[in-house]
Amino acid sequence: MKMIPRRTAVLGLLFASIVAGTPAFADDPDSPAARDARWRDLEKSVFDGRTATPDRKIVALEAPIRAEDAALVPMTITLGGGERIKELYLIIDDNPAPVAAHFIFGPASDPHFVKLRVRVNSYTNVHSVAVLADGRLVEDVKFVKASGGCSAPMSESDEEATKGMGEMRLKFSGVVAPGAPAEATLMVKHPNFNGMQMNQVTRMTTPARFIDRITVKDGAALVFDLEASLSLATNPVLSFNFLPQLAGPVTVEVHDTDGGHWRQDFVPPSATN
Repeated sequence: MKMIPRRTAVLGLLFASIVAGTPAFADDPDSPAARDARWRDLEKSVFDGRTATPDRKIVALEAPIRAEDAALVPMTITLGGGERIKELYLIIDDNPAPVAAHFIFGPASDPHFVKLRVRVNSYTNVHSVAVLADGRLVEDVKFVKASGGCSAPMSESDEEATKGMGEMRLKFSGVVAPGAPAEATLMVKHPNFNGMQMNQVTRMTTPARFIDRITVKDGAALVFDLEASLSLATNPVLSFNFLPQLAGPVTVEVHDTDGGHWRQDFVPPSATN
């Protein structure tokens, strides 16, 4: 699949959010009908006119009804139904950049579940859309009550938030064996400044600088390529399944919108270690 340039993709998503945010029902923009109309506009924009069919057997989204912290909202997506999943989208309908995450899975993936944390800016529907091997789109949707997640200030200064930027940890759940599904959790140190947060000392808006791509490989085999947006939470944490090849280390590469690039190799614990 041809990758869209990251900056072009971000600008496109921001444009889509403006289109999607236009009230279809001026008398009640928060009505279910208005939310559904905004989703249909956004869906057409993201998926080139194609529409998704609900099917929780294939894709099921778990999200809190009311977020405890709008800047750190946990999302869990479970995938199944015996279908091969090529891609996965997490779309927060009314966020400034709706497409929070777009996963492209490779041959070393085992996409049974994905966990991540995102920012939610207002009461909104959240859609998880899976792209199947035959091109069909399957979705699940949840309504999340949250407010101000994108503009929420950091709990530390900008200088403190950027210390150690790009540092990573990758934890594996138990011993890893070739060809046997394994679970891993990736943690990346990055403030993910989204351009909407105010520095509590200077009272100035901190310029945007956020992770826009994460690539995970097992040896030479791709696990996933993640295109991210400013909706991804500070210090991202991603949990995922993969099929270990053990033909080399697990390599993680992280890119951000300011040209930052970090790479680190991890050796999974195996029975031979």
